[in-house]
Amino acid sequence: MFEPAKTARPCLDLYEEYARDKKRHPIKAGMVKFGTRTRKDIYNITAPFVHGSNKYLAGRVENRHDELSKVWVFVEKNGKWIKSPDTPEFSRFQDPFLTRVEGEIIFGGVQIDTNPLDENQIIGWRTLFFRGKDFKEMKLFARGPNGMKDIRIVSLNDGKIAVFTRPQGEIGGRGKIGYICLNSLDELNESNINRAQVYHSHFVDEEWGGVNEVHVLKNGLLGVLGHIARYDEEGNRHYYPMVFAFDPHSMTHSPLKIIACRNDFLPSPAKRNDLYNVVFSGGLIRQEDGTAVLYAGVSDATAQWLVIPDPFVEYES
Repeated sequence: MFEPAKTARPCLDLYEEYARDKKRHPIKAGMVKFGTRTRKDIYNITAPFVHGSNKYLAGRVENRHDELSKVWVFVEKNGKWIKSPDTPEFSRFQDPFLTRVEGEIIFGGVQIDTNPLDENQIIGWRTLFFRGKDFKEMKLFARGPNGMKDIRIVSLNDGKIAVFTRPQGEIGGRGKIGYICLNSLDELNESNINRAQVYHSHFVDEEWGGVNEVHVLKNGLLGVLGHIARYDEEGNRHYYPMVFAFDPHSMTHSPLKIIACRNDFLPSPAKRNDLYNVVFSGGLIRQEDGTAVLYAGVSDATAQWLVIPDPFVEYES
């Protein structure tokens, strides 16, 4: 078990702790290789997802100088990722995620609304959830509240559904993490998402973050992969991949720990100068040798991977 976190720690404190701990430093970095030709950037990817005899990966696709994004699903062929011919593209969609519940693929992302008089101005967004036995038959089954990103779900060992939310504004400020447990996917709706318990022990009020992926660990705890973010004095954004353990029975969580930073990844272009230090966690593949591969969007322009010490091992011991 772990000692539950009671208060949030500033992002810079967590980063300095990470920088000092050499055991947590990365082993190898690389670019995700795409075989589909496009002039658009592909970033904020999921981790690879095995279905049938294929590996799939979803990613955000957009022009360098706007946010009118699409999400494509890619399939691996000969070591590269090509756009899947059997999967529709999702227009005005951002930041995809994938999981599996009771044999069904659960796919989702953030749908954006734009100003009818200026398509480059985003005026609203919400998380959409699709389900299906195959990528060919995905059907919309749930919507999150307007203005909420980073809603993630996972199936617990008892068949219930753990839901992590991200309220903002009056309840969540710049972005807090909430949690609610549902009996089934049929209960995943805006009303229940808004009933989630909101935690103030992840982020100080000047900072924000969210959940990107959830792993059920061998002892029943949840290994949560997310991000923590802040502005610096010049208005530049800094996003760091982070993890924590969550106990679905006591509904408490461990202190956060940063697991990577921008300098761990390969040099690459940025969408804007103020976004260079953004690393948006997409997913994590745990490996039998005690390492894990972190997949992430880097600088809002590229998709990269990073081999790191498995950050969830300590929660299982």
